[in-house]
Amino acid sequence: MTRSFKHLLIACFVLLALPLGFGTALLEVPGAAAQEAMVLPDDPERLVAHTHQGAFPFTIEIADEPSERARGLMFRQEMAANHGMLFDFGAMRDVQMWMKNTPMPLDMVFIRADGTVESIAERTEPFSETVVDSGGPVSYVLELRAGVARMIGLKPGDRLEHPALAQ
Repeated sequence: MTRSFKHLLIACFVLLALPLGFGTALLEVPGAAAQEAMVLPDDPERLVAHTHQGAFPFTIEIADEPSERARGLMFRQEMAANHGMLFDFGAMRDVQMWMKNTPMPLDMVFIRADGTVESIAERTEPFSETVVDSGGPVSYVLELRAGVARMIGLKPGDRLEHPALAQ
């Protein structure tokens, strides 16, 4: 058997073996990349929450594309107290969120088109697939680190300001 024929046989075996499961480690590499946290660019404008305790600025990432809203803060391990992700749904509607693949607890602030807070779901459970409902039509959801909404005294009816919010 010639040397090149041996190499050809080995190459054929490897190519045939991959679909049978011998190459699963190689085939899983793209899936591992899918479990990396999505980090969107920080918006240059700060979102400001106005509560009875004062005005609180937040650096935000804006998720306004369907793929960005679907992924959100999945796989994100931590987030600063003055940071958040704003989900822009483009129109008023009932919104349902969940915590699938999200390892840190969050406060979910459901926001009407005019920038007022409709409702707040505090300290949502990590990895939960339980639906978190907006409780009424909203255009936006702001996700903050768990406990931040209570810390700044944020309540339904309070106002948020940012150029992305239709004022």
